[in-house]
Amino acid sequence: MAAGGGVVKHILLVRFKEEVTPERLDQLIRGYAALVDAVPSMKAFHWGTDVSIENMHQGFTHVFESTFESTEGVKEYIEHLAHVEFANVFLPLLEKVVIIDYKPTSVN
Repeated sequence: MAAGGGVVKHILLVRFKEEVTPERLDQLIRGYAALVDAVPSMKAFHWGTDVSIENMHQGFTHVFESTFESTEGVKEYIEHLAHVEFANVFLPLLEKVVIIDYKPTSVN
């Protein structure tokens, strides 16, 4: 990950295990969203489900996006106790996951 300031997006593409109920999924999403208040470097959180008509999702069903002010902010988030505790619950419930961090770039 490149060092430096500037907005960084932390993206997870996931597929949950079959046994994750809708009620449990709702709890997980609320827990993930609560990290915005618990982790100072996490500035925003959004999530959604695949709605593409292209059928190229490769089995991923959900996307989670967190916004940070810098790559250092992502590092602080990853090491923060609230994130570690949440990840220890969240990650074992995933059948598959891809995690990407990127700095958004505009084309003028």
